Amino acid sequence: MGEGEPSSTASAVFRIGRDSHGNWVVQDPSGLRGGLFVNQVQALKYAMSQTGNRAQAVVMVAEVLELDGVGARPAQPRPA
Repeated sequence: MGEGEPSSTASAVFRIGRDSHGNWVVQDPSGLRGGLFVNQVQALKYAMSQTGNRAQAVVMVAEVLELDGVGARPAQPRPA
């Protein structure tokens, strides 16, 4: 892959929205890439960088968008 060419993530569609706490969230369909961002501009910048700057691969969602897996596994108690 040459310099400036998009990575294999270029075919993914990233969703951008807000979680239930008002944070900006970016997430790919598999839930493996993304994160929380301080504002919409930074969220969009990240998503565009992950899709090879293909605007059609970035979707803004109106519904609440929670990061998958965050808090999905309760902490296991340590043995005494």
